[in-house]
Amino acid sequence: MSDQNISVSTRVEVGASPNEAIRPLIKAAAYGGLASGVLDALNGVVAFYAILGLNPIQVLQFIASGALGKKAFEGGLGSATLGVIFHFLIAFVAAGVYAFAAKNLRLLRSQWVAAGLIYGAWVWVFMNFGVLPFSSVDAPALTVSLVLNGVIGHALFVGLPIAYFSRRL
Repeated sequence: MSDQNISVSTRVEVGASPNEAIRPLIKAAAYGGLASGVLDALNGVVAFYAILGLNPIQVLQFIASGALGKKAFEGGLGSATLGVIFHFLIAFVAAGVYAFAAKNLRLLRSQWVAAGLIYGAWVWVFMNFGVLPFSSVDAPALTVSLVLNGVIGHALFVGLPIAYFSRRL
């Protein structure tokens, strides 16, 4: 018999700690929420200026008007700041929902581009028909340009970045 050192290394993982298991979800939700929040805000400012003539402060006040009603437009930078907070809260929640689903549904990770585009469009539909009617926002009438910008913009600038950051869960 030769003098060989045989080393067998066994590593038994009983299970990841709760912190280790949730860390990738938080990271995906944070990055996805931040990216989609910034991109959607930029799209919203450009679209609402082009379509409705609102300046960036008014766009953010419009978001705050969901809670404050028409008084949001009298609130200056305070209500605009509240609009930013609401906007990013919604973006982080949307990213968290997708990340949780992607962790459990392989299709959302393997087909992340298509899934992200569909999810973004769904977020727009959910916000416009499931959330806004129950808020205090005085929503403008839906026009073809608002709907197209909303659905396409949310698909590209909300769903796609959220899916991108959740694809490796």
